Amino acid sequence: MHTTVGIIGAGPAGLLLARLLHRAGIESVVLESRDRGYVEQRQRAGILEQGTVDVLRTAGAGERMDREGLRHDGIELRFDRRRHRIDFPGLTGGRSVTVYAQTEVCKDLIALQLKEGGPLLFGAEALGVEDADGDRPRVRFRREGREGREDVLECDYLAGCDGFWGVARKAVPAAVSRVFERSYPYAWLGILADVAPSHDELVYARHDRGFALLSMRSPSVSRLYLQVPAGTAAEEWSDEEIWDELERRFETTDDWRLRRGPVTQKSVTPMRSYVHEPMRYGRLFLAGDAAHIVPPTGAKGLNLAVGDVVTLAHALTHAERTGSPELLDAYSATCLRRVWQAERFSYDMTTLLHRAPDADAFEDRLQLAQLERIASSRAAETDLAEAYTGFPLFPLG
Repeated sequence: MHTTVGIIGAGPAGLLLARLLHRAGIESVVLESRDRGYVEQRQRAGILEQGTVDVLRTAGAGERMDREGLRHDGIELRFDRRRHRIDFPGLTGGRSVTVYAQTEVCKDLIALQLKEGGPLLFGAEALGVEDADGDRPRVRFRREGREGREDVLECDYLAGCDGFWGVARKAVPAAVSRVFERSYPYAWLGILADVAPSHDELVYARHDRGFALLSMRSPSVSRLYLQVPAGTAAEEWSDEEIWDELERRFETTDDWRLRRGPVTQKSVTPMRSYVHEPMRYGRLFLAGDAAHIVPPTGAKGLNLAVGDVVTLAHALTHAERTGSPELLDAYSATCLRRVWQAERFSYDMTTLLHRAPDADAFEDRLQLAQLERIASSRAAETDLAEAYTGFPLFPLG
């Protein structure tokens, strides 16, 4: 097989890249190791920045998002049993975020790709990348049901959108790679519950017992998280214990109450920060979790992936139309500027709201002082609101 752009991975990054390339008249083939049902049910992020919303609309993938997504004009911070709302549009010139699950983004993009785009091969497991720094990089892959037989996809350019554990990043030699990472001593215990959200916007709570987050998937389904020690198993907590702890951490001085309901899903998410530099090696371009991971506190993972593939799609289109590699050569540096800003914001939000196991009274006071600063300073509020609603996608010429 041969194509202009080979794409490993049919998550939001790979699917959106294929969509943007299709609209630019550039052919691609997408390889995905899992089946369609798995991809469409893979639970991940659910907060879309303003820029991500705009890109999906421009790509023709925004109709259902606009109908079913929940626009949020702010978040609430809680500390010392007090509540403080951050007004996004008032602080950013009109920007907001939208609650729309990654599963739904993938469903929309898959439907468009199968209807209008190039080949999207489910059950096609990438086994390795060859000649990434040559003129014709290749991906060896094996299709489901064809045991013992390997196929090869040859392409002019290759996009590694296959996540942290995929094969794409492994094709970048260690001699040219730099890795930056940070692991955190805590994790998130998350639940899905069949109950209407207890607040109409996300609530980020800092408590002496640990962090808690109130989120949602729909007007009738709540998504909530508790900070727990790293290595915790979800089965260690009963449903009642989770609700009791959430109630403690969200407590306020007014009459606000937490709604309880049947828990339908329970899982633990580890917390880490990771950046791989560079994001390009020859004709191989890394995007999304293949190149970087952020702790979920800042709601940046999916949005960073979108920024990567928008940058890459523009660069590939420019190269195909003009013959100039200028924008492709700038891809890694362009993306990394945005990536490191998101890493910084996600780290700041995480350390601001979570209580480290060895934290002392001095660190507790520093956290509270920083939250007081945000609650009393428009400049501090604006900095948070601008970062949360999204760093701009860099102009690409």
